[in-house]
Amino acid sequence: MTETQKRAQRAGHGADTIYWDPVKKSYVGAVSLGYAPNGKRRRPKVYGKTKTEVRNKIRDLKKEMQTGVKAPANYTVADAVNDWLERGLKGRDEKGTIGKNRSIANKHLIPFIGKAKLKELSADDVDDWLDGRAEFLATRSLRDLLAILRRSIAHAQRRDKAARNVALLVTAPEGRPGRPSKALNLEQAKAVLAAARPSRLYAYLVLSLLSGVRTEEARPLTWDHVFLETKDGIPPHVAVWRSVRKHGETKTRKSRRTIALPKQVVEVLEEHMRWQKQERASRGMEWSPTGRVFTTRSGEPLDAANVRRDFRAILARAAKVPGVDLKPHEWTPRELRHSFVSLLSDHGIPLETIALLVGHSSQATTEAVYRKQLRPVITKGAEAMDDIFAEDQEGQDAEGEEEGDAVA
Repeated sequence: MTETQKRAQRAGHGADTIYWDPVKKSYVGAVSLGYAPNGKRRRPKVYGKTKTEVRNKIRDLKKEMQTGVKAPANYTVADAVNDWLERGLKGRDEKGTIGKNRSIANKHLIPFIGKAKLKELSADDVDDWLDGRAEFLATRSLRDLLAILRRSIAHAQRRDKAARNVALLVTAPEGRPGRPSKALNLEQAKAVLAAARPSRLYAYLVLSLLSGVRTEEARPLTWDHVFLETKDGIPPHVAVWRSVRKHGETKTRKSRRTIALPKQVVEVLEEHMRWQKQERASRGMEWSPTGRVFTTRSGEPLDAANVRRDFRAILARAAKVPGVDLKPHEWTPRELRHSFVSLLSDHGIPLETIALLVGHSSQATTEAVYRKQLRPVITKGAEAMDDIFAEDQEGQDAEGEEEGDAVA
């Protein structure tokens, strides 16, 4: 028996001991933690290559016992993130909030620090990981990543699987500049609508561009919320009361709004309704049980990815028009809403009116989100859009009459 082991045996009752184990070829720390309810002595052991390492592990083990947290030795960052995604987001939309966070975590978090044991994760580890991602991600995305890690560790803490949240000690670095939102000018908007005319997405784009409805509000829109006739002095309008979010709630309370429809939108939606009925009748299908305005050919709800794909295909056709400078891959459907704001602002519509039309809680929100699309002109929505697109519509009508004369 070595001298170290002899000293360990002679240690006082309840004392911690450190000794060298020649079999394991490492230092062993025996920690005295009293007795279990069954009367058996609690004396867990920790191991390390040096006495200092063992002392640190003994200290951490005692802290865990004092806080009542016994972090599992093999519980990893990936385990914590996946647990939070599975159990910490109950009630959230699977395809929205949960899907977005899962996608970000699977691409930028788990592959880089997922294998690290959560109890051993340090603030330096988190800093290094974020600094590495800063080369590829925008600042907003880095903040989202850090938020996922913070919430995952907090979820683990609530289940006694983590003693502290080191992610709270870290600040997200500056990343790459984010892609600025853009807005179509009038000529581009006309070219896009013309290119979309043969597409089943045409009515969707007209509604989005000429009324400012969010793409997440247009996809779940139902016919019982669309009123295409004037009744009791109330003009044609759409009730934007739902979105694709969990339980159909709109983004904010102010987003739940009722807005008048420009004449062109009314005409396009009337045509779209007739076409939809004919399409379903020709296929021997009943009216969609959900009553959605916009559906796939099989009557299913539109998917955001499919809308984005078809939208860019339309932009590609519009880009062929001389003088229309468009790069399809740089645009997304949500920028139709930015275009709506920009066109109204160019037309001299007051900021407070635009804020009401797009469903913002205040003018400050409109200025913050759409500051690049707003013009410094402070001078209603459906009437303005009728004026903006009136000339283009008259041109199309004239062309139609000429074609009709030619056929006759």
